[in-house]
Amino acid sequence: MSDPATNENLREGRGERRSARQHQGAAMKLTKTFFEDIRGLIHSARATVARGVDLVQVYTNFEIGRRIVQEEMKGKVRAAYGEEVIRELAGRLTDEFGRGYSFTNLKSMRQFFVQNQDRIGQSMTGQLVRSRKSQSMTGQSKIAQSLPAKSASSPIGQSTTDESTPPRPFCLSWTHYVFLLGVKNPDERSFYEIESANESWTVRELKRQFDSSLYERLALSRDKAGIRKLAQKGQLVASISDVLKEPLVLEFLGLHESHRYSESDLETALIDHLEHFLLELGKGFLFESRQRRFTFAGEHFFVDLVFYNRLLRCYVLIDLKLGRLTHQNLGQMLMYVNTFDREIKRPEETPTIGIVLCRQKNKAIVEITLPKGANIHAREYQLYLPSKEELQRKLIEWGNEAGGGK
Repeated sequence: MSDPATNENLREGRGERRSARQHQGAAMKLTKTFFEDIRGLIHSARATVARGVDLVQVYTNFEIGRRIVQEEMKGKVRAAYGEEVIRELAGRLTDEFGRGYSFTNLKSMRQFFVQNQDRIGQSMTGQLVRSRKSQSMTGQSKIAQSLPAKSASSPIGQSTTDESTPPRPFCLSWTHYVFLLGVKNPDERSFYEIESANESWTVRELKRQFDSSLYERLALSRDKAGIRKLAQKGQLVASISDVLKEPLVLEFLGLHESHRYSESDLETALIDHLEHFLLELGKGFLFESRQRRFTFAGEHFFVDLVFYNRLLRCYVLIDLKLGRLTHQNLGQMLMYVNTFDREIKRPEETPTIGIVLCRQKNKAIVEITLPKGANIHAREYQLYLPSKEELQRKLIEWGNEAGGGK
């Protein structure tokens, strides 16, 4: 006679095995696309929540900076009284809340408010209270949207922003803004803030772009109106001139000026550090191939690197040269570009762009060798970070020349 408890255990065991088989069958039916969609949704939700937390911190620190400045104004000797206020506040806040409210951090919050006080025309207290009450992602995202409707000139680049420009909401992490506090030029600071938001730069990427003097290198290829747009809207890409910068900085390759290396070594290093090179090239670049072969009358030619720019909708060919630019380099690139336009480019795509990347270019050779309207460009590269002071000096000199020395 069988034991009822044993029979019950057997039935449960068979049920669990059926459930496991059914679960396994369900897992087998899951498509990769379906799983990746759900996985992406979860990652996106977590990132949105994290950004919401970051924004709450940014707006809280802005409001703390505002309150500090208001309290300082009560003192007769503002500088001495302000120091005392911040030190006393830092001590009491640290005792209650721990790290994060040191004297140095509170001074950063004060500076953050001073730099951005004209950017937001009302107290943030009400917005912070509403954000604390709302636990949904929608509620958190409204923090950055609940700015006053009136127009105001941006304090980041007051010299270049007209009164019709609406105030820009904060959209980066507090760590980003702490780094930007050290950028003295308001136009440059505005540019890096916009680009960090548009391109989702990490703080590390932001520092690298700043150290490589991206703003100055782009500004040197623009007129004064173009520089104003950099400060107001960041880097907009409508033509190849919006992408090109000089010099291209390739310090991430680890090659040294004193070491001997070939064009092949340079090309291999760029491929090995392709992610960094794409970031240095700029917006919209996609890598397609290396050593693309062309054959004319039985003779083979090879273009070093082929990219496609999705914003400009065109191929971009890059040839690497170690020494000075020659007219032969330009003529060869012209042949490559013409071949791409005739045999590879689709009718709906824009004309192919050729870039000869060299150590030293000669502007006169470029002007004499290339016909007007040729989509060929020569750009210099260097293997070390440029001197920001030198580039800033060149930018000032260029501005004086453009303005007739005024």
